[in-house]
Amino acid sequence: MMHMMCIVHFMTTTLPAEPRAAMTPPAVPSGAIIFVLSVAGITASLMQTLVIPLIGDLPTILGTSASNASWVITVTLLTAAVATPVSGRLGDLYGKRRMMLVCASALVAGSVVCALAASVVPMIIGRGLQGAGMGLIPLGISAMRDILPAEKLGTAIALMSASMGVGGALGLPIAAAVAENSSWRVLFWGAAAMALLICVLIATLIPAASADTSSGPRARFDVIGAVGLGIGLVCLLLGVSKGGDWGWGSPTTVSLLVSSVVVLLAWGWFELRTAAPLVDLRVTARPVVLLTNIASLVLGFAMYAQMLILPQLLQIPSQTGYGLGQSMFQMGLWMAPGGLMMMLISPLGAKLSHLRGPRITLALGALVVSIGYLAAVVLMGSTWGILIAVCICSAGVGLAYGAMPALIMGSVPMSETGSANSFNTLMRSVGTSLSAAVVGVVLAQMTTDFGPVSLPSETGFRTGLLLGAAVALVAAGVAMAIPTRASRAAEESIEHAAVPA
Repeated sequence: MMHMMCIVHFMTTTLPAEPRAAMTPPAVPSGAIIFVLSVAGITASLMQTLVIPLIGDLPTILGTSASNASWVITVTLLTAAVATPVSGRLGDLYGKRRMMLVCASALVAGSVVCALAASVVPMIIGRGLQGAGMGLIPLGISAMRDILPAEKLGTAIALMSASMGVGGALGLPIAAAVAENSSWRVLFWGAAAMALLICVLIATLIPAASADTSSGPRARFDVIGAVGLGIGLVCLLLGVSKGGDWGWGSPTTVSLLVSSVVVLLAWGWFELRTAAPLVDLRVTARPVVLLTNIASLVLGFAMYAQMLILPQLLQIPSQTGYGLGQSMFQMGLWMAPGGLMMMLISPLGAKLSHLRGPRITLALGALVVSIGYLAAVVLMGSTWGILIAVCICSAGVGLAYGAMPALIMGSVPMSETGSANSFNTLMRSVGTSLSAAVVGVVLAQMTTDFGPVSLPSETGFRTGLLLGAAVALVAAGVAMAIPTRASRAAEESIEHAAVPA
């Protein structure tokens, strides 16, 4: 939080806005721009799965308790939630390329701090900095609208959106292999090197995206709105993510959740009354934007549920009769094709959005995710069955995740694409947090004894998978409720707003 406030102060007091990009084709080939931004997205999303192979060893590595070590995971979620809408709005005001460089620099700094950490506190600080860099993905998607030719834009947005899943999927086997065969510090030094390379590529190959010219040179960043949203999100996500450990009825959990409601309501009241809000709630109330954000939240829940269930199912001992007995590295290999499937399917989703509108693509993607869950229920007895289910779910996510930013950016002013797209990304993050809490409760309540250890039961896994299928169907229903005419207008708006070829 302090890291982002320092950035806000620096940006609002010392830096002029970037000049608006000339409405001519960029000197750098479009393919190079798409490649750089997609790799940037993959690098940022890698940070989320980087420490998963280390979870069991973190207390020993850092000389702390398991409870304290869990903050290494939680802090990334919290700082990403707070930083994403902040960086999006700063990108609208002071230039998206500039803020992408700030986010990539945060990834570099966080990775270096983690690599050098010898105790839990610096590790938490480093992971917080890595979370602050997650705004790189929505900023990159928003910048594409400003700097790419119209015919390239749909496919580019879909590829950049898919990079979130690709990085997460590839991160598991890579991190597991490094952790098993080398020092854990190599993971973070490698992440720092990748993030540094992204900084160089963005600085040299990405043209300056348009800054917010509609608000004029005197537009200022909404510091009060940023602080209010940050406090509300931290209370909400901390209560949701830690509720299982602290007890859902504990005073701490209840106080956090109640506080989040009060603070977010007060924040909304303030945002409606300020001249230059962090998030323009009147714009987010438009049917396309509102329903897309709701669908994003629900689909985030559905997408993340399988990321929680299937890896556990793969690693539970085969002696249980339903577990598949795979190692962490093997599990990562079985899950990795899902990320590649997202990358392959996303361009097809862009073509479908062009032909039928992004509303149809979003609904179809959610429906495919639901089918993937049902396939997992039927095929969960074999590793190949899990692989098939992973690929089906990932294909659905690839379709849906490319359609969401198309709907959002086609329905908001050019001056607000960064903040609107970042807010949409935030809705997905809230959905994944809720998914972690709900699925965690389901698996914790439905257990079986395996010697001295209590493990999630087969019934628990099936219940979680069926829940994911049902929630994905809800997301499809919400998507179909998006007005057809508005959905088509959104697609045309993006095409007309893009830089002409």
